Amino acid sequence: MTNDANGSRQKQFYIATANLLNLANPNRIYYDNAPAYTDKEYQHKLRGISDLLAKAHADIIAVQEVWDSKALEALAVSLGFQPEHVVIPLASNESASPYTQGKGAQHTPAVGIISRFKQLESRLLEDVVPKAVIDIPDIGPYQRFNRPPLLLRVNAYGQPITIITAHLKSKRAFFLRDENGALLEDMDDPNIRVRAKLRSLCMRAAEAASIRLSIIERLHHTREPLILLGDMNDVTGSVTTQLMSETGEVNYDKSMRDVALFDAARIQARYGWMKDVAYTHIYQGMPEVIDQLFVSEEFLPDSKFSLGRVERVDYFNDHLKWDYADRVIDHGIIRAQIKLND
Repeated sequence: MTNDANGSRQKQFYIATANLLNLANPNRIYYDNAPAYTDKEYQHKLRGISDLLAKAHADIIAVQEVWDSKALEALAVSLGFQPEHVVIPLASNESASPYTQGKGAQHTPAVGIISRFKQLESRLLEDVVPKAVIDIPDIGPYQRFNRPPLLLRVNAYGQPITIITAHLKSKRAFFLRDENGALLEDMDDPNIRVRAKLRSLCMRAAEAASIRLSIIERLHHTREPLILLGDMNDVTGSVTTQLMSETGEVNYDKSMRDVALFDAARIQARYGWMKDVAYTHIYQGMPEVIDQLFVSEEFLPDSKFSLGRVERVDYFNDHLKWDYADRVIDHGIIRAQIKLND
């Protein structure tokens, strides 16, 4: 809660999302083909990420690509949070963890949330909702998320808010492998590469549809706001991203506002001055926005159910212009300032 120029107290907070590019404890192998961080490399990465995130002054930070909860807790503490503010069950270093037995994330990194606000509920969206299950070419039904999204419900100044962070399947071609991880396909065959990319698209579509169905269930006939944010691995206007938000449907059916989500950057009160520098990733030399932040209609100022508004959205991306060796993360950070009604 901050003071404005007139001295009155405002109920507002900052929420951000950041892909942390394989944040892991030192001296532990996370990918078989990647060397473990030395203590020096780990400290360098921690300091670098902390320096970037400190400028965002976020009260809630959604993170992706984390392998160890201890590493994330160390980052959180460096930013002024407490270890208990960290929620990341699939990267737990606690031996009692039913998911990891204390070993951290296995095979693929996890998503998490750091929040100053009191936690009311947390759960993983591990299973793909049955209505979103589809057959992946040459693989079969896609029934479980590769990187399960995390849902955290918090109490922000007396207002419960549901936050969902996700890291959807990348566009990278998904080639078939045997049980030992050996390739079963020729990666250089352009015809096979098309089919491998089709598999990735199908996986991302199933994940997006499943998140959408979970959001509908959460929002339908409620007045409690929801924020969806994370690394969606495709641009805002893509089919898979729009599948999650369904913003366009509101143009044809105003009742869809109840369950639609809105791109925070497009509805911000100060929209216009940041739009020309908005990018969060550079792919083959081209800047693009693949990290998203969506809000429900309760943060639309013109909604009769408005509980607040998105004051501004900022993109922290200057580090993406640095030499690759100097980048501690390879995605930009998106931050939204949300002001709740008095």
